[in-house]
Amino acid sequence: MRDILDDIDRWRDEGERFALVRVVAAEGSGPAGPGAAMAVSERGEVSGSLTGGCVEGAVVAAALEVLASGLPRLCTFGYSDEDAFAVGLTCGGVISVFVEPVG
Repeated sequence: MRDILDDIDRWRDEGERFALVRVVAAEGSGPAGPGAAMAVSERGEVSGSLTGGCVEGAVVAAALEVLASGLPRLCTFGYSDEDAFAVGLTCGGVISVFVEPVG
């Protein structure tokens, strides 16, 4: 979370809205556990990373949708290990994230 605070402070100073995304549950293999966070500005600027992988784009899209609607939501992303290996990914795993608009 600390790695995104500078960007959050800057966006607040600029009056820009952003979405805060936090991992609330994780199953299987994957780089992000509960508590991992990222932020996405209304301009689409991203601070931090949850997976560094194939679901990152979907997480950013969800954050932008939450900003557009103004409503927080719980989202689940990922693949089972078996499905991931079948399409050439190095790991599977499923994460649930809470996305909330700020500002």
